[in-house]
Order: sequence, then structure tokens, then C-alpha cells
Amino acid sequence: MSDDEVVVNKNKSHRKDKPWDTDDIDHSWKIDAFQASDNKAGAFSEESSFATLFPKYREKYLREVWSAVTRALDAHGIACTLDLVHGSMSVRTTRKTFDPYIILKARDMIKLLARGVAINQAVKILDDDVACDIIKIGNTVRNKERFVKRRQRIIGPEGSTLKAIELLTQCYVLVQGSTVSVMGPYKSLKEVRRIVLDCMKNIHPIYRIKELMIRRELAKDPKLATESWDRFLPQFRKRHLKTSEKTAKKNEKMQTQNEARTAAGLPEASASKTTKKPYTPFPPAQLPRKVDLQLESGEYFLKRHEKEARETEKRKQKQIDATEKRRVERAEAFVAPAETTEPTVEQKRKRKAVPIDDGGDASTSTKKKKKHKL
Repeated sequence: MSDDEVVVNKNKSHRKDKPWDTDDIDHSWKIDAFQASDNKAGAFSEESSFATLFPKYREKYLREVWSAVTRALDAHGIACTLDLVHGSMSVRTTRKTFDPYIILKARDMIKLLARGVAINQAVKILDDDVACDIIKIGNTVRNKERFVKRRQRIIGPEGSTLKAIELLTQCYVLVQGSTVSVMGPYKSLKEVRRIVLDCMKNIHPIYRIKELMIRRELAKDPKLATESWDRFLPQFRKRHLKTSEKTAKKNEKMQTQNEARTAAGLPEASASKTTKKPYTPFPPAQLPRKVDLQLESGEYFLKRHEKEARETEKRKQKQIDATEKRRVERAEAFVAPAETTEPTVEQKRKRKAVPIDDGGDASTSTKKKKKHKL
């Protein structure tokens, strides 16, 4: 072996230079438009079709805009059908279709229309650089009230959180029912999905929004392109409440419940404290059987219809108690919170006019006199 030959690793012996991998290449994978001249094979041999259902409340809107949907799809050689009897939309390829991927774009378009997206926005999915993602959030939270609160958290007060997500990710986001429809670049779809699913897992969107804002600023600096950004990103930790804070929170909740019960004409609920039982080294007494309890109460000697009547009475009483409890819980939402009003001008004047005692703070009066002299 001569000295001029370079030793090459056996695993990299077949590696070749990549002249196309230069700095002037757009690494965001820019997609060139597919023209009719690019389809060398001609018309497709098989017909492809997709169909999707839509809810009843979308029927009126779809009927109004279906002519615009037909015009948009005809430009790409796609035929569409609106079936109002079965409540479905369908798209299929024709002899004029030249782009093999456009049928999948048309499928996404009718999906977005079914999920409540307007026609002006849904048509943009036919562009090559726009993709969509329909995030299902219906089965993430079991409790319905908690689900509604967390879904509203995605939107934010007056839609501010949703607007911030759209500006940072360059995506269109629509929260509708149990789904979140997203339209935008491929990379941004992943970020929006992460924000939405984390929000349903009780992680507030503001944390992800702050992280995205920092990442966007760091991306502007070319010096940090090859460095790790972990030291710049915020590390959020869960804050554990102190015992006093927990007690204050519990007392506030109890006070609100008592106000609601008073407004509903019910007695106040007392905070039940568990009393500690005295320690005994002996095992607990044997619990009585079901038959023993029936013998003690006399229920064992009742006839069958009398037992059924007693069970029915117990069930009705239980339903009445549960109904009353739900009524009180609903009444809590309508109790106005205690408002702290600012003191009026007259009250402020009265406070100023209060005379200072002889044994009061004399130093403050002397300080005021000195200030006036200055």
C-alpha cells in the first residue's frame, strides 16, 4: 500500500460525495408544482374515490357553497358528489385527473368541510405546501366539565391563546366539538398537535407558546445553529402548595358552598372532622351477617311485596336526596362573589380628618412640617 492512498473504513467504502447537498439547496424540502406535462403515463387505469359523512347542521352551508367546491376540484380534474339523503360527501378521480396525489388532497378538503372549516380556508389544502391534521380530543378526558374547561383553555380569553398559536406556527386552527382541525406546513402541524394534546393533559398552552417564542428568536442567530438550545429554554416545575395555602383554598370552597346553600334555603354544611379512635390491642368484633341485620330490624319476617315496597321507598328517597344535592351544586354557580369596593371621596376625607392622639406618633407630624418648610 502506497503512502498516498487514504485508509477508508470498511463500512464507508461505498460512500460517494453528494454534490447536490450544498448551501444553496433549500432544505425545507420545497415541493415543485405538478403540471399536466409531468404525467407521462396519461390517464389513470383505476378510479380512486373517498367519502366522508357530515353532521346535520352543516347541510345548509354545504348546499350553499357546493358550487364553489365543484369549481375548485374541477380545476384539478376531480369529480365530487353531495348526498343529502345519506349525509355524505364523496370525491373521485376522472379521465382528466393528471396529479396522482390530488385525490388525497380532495379527501382532506371534504374532511375539513365536514368539521366546520369555511370553504375559503378549506380550498387552500389543495396547495402543495399546505397539509392538514384533525386532532381527536374527545376521549382524552372522561369528566365532561373538565373537558369543556380544557378545550376552552386552547381558545383562551377572547381567542387570544388560539391567535398566538396561529401566529407562532403559521397554521390555521379551528376547535370544533371533539376535534381540532389544523392547516399549515408539515413541521408546524407537529407543534400544534403537541400543544393541543398537552393542554388536554392539563399542561397550559402558555408554556409551549413561551418555548416557541424563544425558539423563534434563537433561530435568527446563525451562531447558535450548531449548539444545543436547552440552556435557553425555560424549565417549568410543578409548584406544590403549602399546608396553609391548602387550608385557605379548602375554607374558601366551603364558604362558597355555604353561601349557595343559604341562598337555596338549606342549612350550612359543617366540616366533618375525623375523630381518632382509642387504640386497642384486640382485633375488631365480627361484623353481623345480612340475615342478622334483617332479623334485628324485622325485615326478615316481611312478605315479598312488603320488602319490594320498602326497597322502592328507599330508592325514591335516595333519588330525592341526590336531586337536592345537584340543585345545591348548580346554585353555587349563581352566587355572586363578594366585591371589594374602593372607598369613596367622602370616606377618604373622613379618614384624613381623624385627629391624632397626644400619645400618637409625634415624629410623623414633625416630618410633615419639615417637608412644608423645604
